[in-house]
Amino acid sequence: MAMVFIPSLMQKLSEGNSKIEIEGGTVRQIVNNLDAQYPGFKDRLSEGGRIKGNISVAIDGEITPLGMLEKVGADSEVHFLPALGGGA
Repeated sequence: MAMVFIPSLMQKLSEGNSKIEIEGGTVRQIVNNLDAQYPGFKDRLSEGGRIKGNISVAIDGEITPLGMLEKVGADSEVHFLPALGGGA
């Protein structure tokens, strides 16, 4: 199962867990399985079947341009990275 790292702002949805093992062969399956176990994740991460524009997905340390279509290995690490704001 893939290890999914939960951003601190979303840990309320995961009952305070910062990482969760989830099955799935693609980011879409990971998001769907996360939402099945912890309702609300799909709405926070996706919109219209795509990863929201203010969130990046990293698989094994590499930001993916494929979003929901990206393949995820059984031993992969998945990070959902919210955009940072601020600056001048």
